Amino acid sequence: MPHFTVPDLYPALPEIVLVCAAMFLLLVGVGRGEGSSRPISWLAVAVLLVTLGLEFLVGPERRVAFYGMFTVDAFGLFMKVLVLIGGAVTIIMGLRFNEDQGIARFEFPVLVLLATSGMMVMVSASDLITLYLGLELQSLALYVIASFDRDSVRSTEAGLKYFVLGALSSGLLLYGASLVYGFSGTTSFGHLASLFGAAAGVVSSGLIIGMIFIVVGLAFKVSAVPFHMWTPDVYEGAPTPVTAFFAVAPKMAAVALFIRYLIEPFGPLAGQWQQVIIFLSVASMALGSVGAIAQTNIKRLMAYSSIGHIGYALIGVAAGTPTGIEGVLIYMAIYLAMNVGTFAVILCMREKGRMLEDISDLAGLSQSRPALALALGIFMFAMAGIPPTAGFFSKLYIFIPAIDAHLTGLAIFGVVASVVGAFYYLRIVKVMYFDEPAASFDRPISTELKGVLFVTAVVTLFFFLLPSPLVGGATSAAAALFMK
Repeated sequence: MPHFTVPDLYPALPEIVLVCAAMFLLLVGVGRGEGSSRPISWLAVAVLLVTLGLEFLVGPERRVAFYGMFTVDAFGLFMKVLVLIGGAVTIIMGLRFNEDQGIARFEFPVLVLLATSGMMVMVSASDLITLYLGLELQSLALYVIASFDRDSVRSTEAGLKYFVLGALSSGLLLYGASLVYGFSGTTSFGHLASLFGAAAGVVSSGLIIGMIFIVVGLAFKVSAVPFHMWTPDVYEGAPTPVTAFFAVAPKMAAVALFIRYLIEPFGPLAGQWQQVIIFLSVASMALGSVGAIAQTNIKRLMAYSSIGHIGYALIGVAAGTPTGIEGVLIYMAIYLAMNVGTFAVILCMREKGRMLEDISDLAGLSQSRPALALALGIFMFAMAGIPPTAGFFSKLYIFIPAIDAHLTGLAIFGVVASVVGAFYYLRIVKVMYFDEPAASFDRPISTELKGVLFVTAVVTLFFFLLPSPLVGGATSAAAALFMK
């Protein structure tokens, strides 16, 4: 009789539970029909919290499953926690919005669960095949969720643009993977690292080209310049909770995949890919800082802001050191809090049941809604990198490793871009506190949004009082990535 080896499924237990729960909730939603959106949404949040608990149960110890194609470690645990938090908060923020907009359907939380499961696979990918499977599982759900408001032309257009450009980036990534496999004979990150380490710096040009094609595909997913063209239109057209989801969870997963892909298999080729990352970083910071200045729509402004923030994060990736990666992890965690809080405020911009998106609609907010204006002011100061907010420390943890890695010019450019970018963040504060009142937002704010606003504002403002849990976790996660 033939002998079959049963794979060890324990390292992938959280992902398995998440996918099975998504299928179960899909069946429940079909059975209950209309009116099942809210209970299924809360069940989906519960599933994400259970999955988060399972991640800690699996632990930070390095384990390999599925014949070396799936890896769990402290780095993966750190990034998956951010992804799961982003997914759960998105569903919570979307509850009231979807009901008010008439798009409260049970498919929304199910799609978020499926996208989140794809992101978790991306974070743990240790093989080019797993990388692509996780990326497409995430992308297919995101294509649908971007156009979730079927009656909106803007939402439909956003989904179509993201689908077309996403298919192009997937094609480039697949072509790069085929080149890497063709010239190396393997798709495993571990085998590639051994191959490059033994090659003593002599690597075929075909492998380098394949590596660059994969970097291009991943740069699209993190919306790095010049592969950012989809971001402003999709951010503006998609429903606001979906835009918030795009701004946080997929970014976390894509940055994690970017780091693992470059450090684990292609770490010995840092000299070849570092210059590409530096270009992406400089271009993203420049466009993100300058492109947002002329924006009048706050969601488009947040799109350019996210492009700029990815540029800052790539500074740490370019350094390629444990401290550089630690800085990226801290940066992304703080970026999560700042962005979730900002989009929670945007969701409060509603007048007589109609969503408002112009920056001018925030005029005089300090007089009509002082608490809301204070929260948004905190987030804007943090994004500008002004102390003592968490945004200042996030940039500090990025710039110092870059200087230590002799990338002083890149760090200086980042500081200059931060100064330029501060203009449009502080302009929002000026509009809220010094302009004449324009609109009176609807009351009351839902309990869910109040909770999100309070937690994110406290974390953003008082991070400096207790940074050790986040910094310690990031240090352990970065160290795990460099363990051989």
